[in-house]
Amino acid sequence: MTDIRRMHPATRIIHAGQHPDPATGAVSTPIYQTSTFAFRNADEGAARFQGRDPGYKYTRLGNPTVAALEECLATLEGGCGALGAATGMAAINTVYVALLEQGAHVVGTDSVYGPSRLVLENEYRRFGVASTWVDSSNPGNVAAAMRPSTKMVYIESPANPTMKLTDIAACADIAHGRGALLVVDNTFASPVLQQPLALGADVVVHSLTKYINGHTDVLGGAIIAGAPALLDRLRKVHIVFGGTMDPHQAWLVLRGVKTLGLRMERAQTNALEIARFLEAHPGVAWVLHPGLPSHPQHALMLRQMAGPGAVFSFGVKGGLEAGKALIDSVKLATLAVSLGGIETLIEHPASMTHTGMPKKEREAAGISDDLVRLSVGCEDVRDLIADLVQALDAAAKAVPAEAETAAAVQDGGRG
Repeated sequence: MTDIRRMHPATRIIHAGQHPDPATGAVSTPIYQTSTFAFRNADEGAARFQGRDPGYKYTRLGNPTVAALEECLATLEGGCGALGAATGMAAINTVYVALLEQGAHVVGTDSVYGPSRLVLENEYRRFGVASTWVDSSNPGNVAAAMRPSTKMVYIESPANPTMKLTDIAACADIAHGRGALLVVDNTFASPVLQQPLALGADVVVHSLTKYINGHTDVLGGAIIAGAPALLDRLRKVHIVFGGTMDPHQAWLVLRGVKTLGLRMERAQTNALEIARFLEAHPGVAWVLHPGLPSHPQHALMLRQMAGPGAVFSFGVKGGLEAGKALIDSVKLATLAVSLGGIETLIEHPASMTHTGMPKKEREAAGISDDLVRLSVGCEDVRDLIADLVQALDAAAKAVPAEAETAAAVQDGGRG
């Protein structure tokens, strides 16, 4: 049999985990929409529950449609196996519960996806788990935050929504040197653009809702492990906590992932052109896009990623009021949270996805009131730019001249 892992990414995306159905020859993986599976006799049922027969028993414990997606994701990420989860947060909580215990300490990216941080701070702290959040774009900050009790370094690169990049290989060395595991949220890059396990990470997590599915029509999460023993530990916890994936969810993601390469290529090309346009626009104070030479970690992007992705952040001159006016004035881009869909989405993290963070901590993490996040889709880039032109015009009219002058002074101090 041909080893799909040796093939190029575009081929792996389409064929990994996708096999003609042995029962019917169906090319599209069937949706095995069943809660339970029949046994031919008592001996077969006993053998399956005792692990001597790999057949299916009950969908929370395993399902052929979900297994096809798990094989696909493990292949794309270069892992030994994967687990499909009901949501991205179900995947993240499985990782936390499986790998942390009372007295454990986590070092994480300060601007990580809000709920990933807040659940540790607000819930796991009740059970004796401590966390420290640092600007992980400087690996020295990660090293300085490590303690004897640190069990996990949890990073997101690119980070949401600051677009800071973290050196994954450097963080792997830091974590492993202190006996900790490195977990990487690879949602923003997708396995098309970044391979954390190959760079030394132990576990990769995804919100499948985003790029891997790509059509804004299903929730899902995934965990990919680099070592069998780690996968077994994660699977044990995942099953008993019940955050497993429904087969229809899995089928929708399997359908979506086949176009991941095509969507990502188009979207990131659009995003870079829009970022260049915004960087030159007089109404824009700053742009953070890893594909721009002006990005602080542009060189790291070139070394660590196969492309800069299609999400980026920018600030509108005039601050919060101008940013709100721009968001309220777009006509083609959709005002909504999430990202990675085939359509362009725009949102204001300080008042939406990261509103649960205290203002001081949010600003320290680089999530300023003027930050606007754009997840660029696959529309014609000329229409997207035209939409932003009229929205920027509206934003300029919404801010009095004296306020614009004051905002310009503040922007001048941004690092």
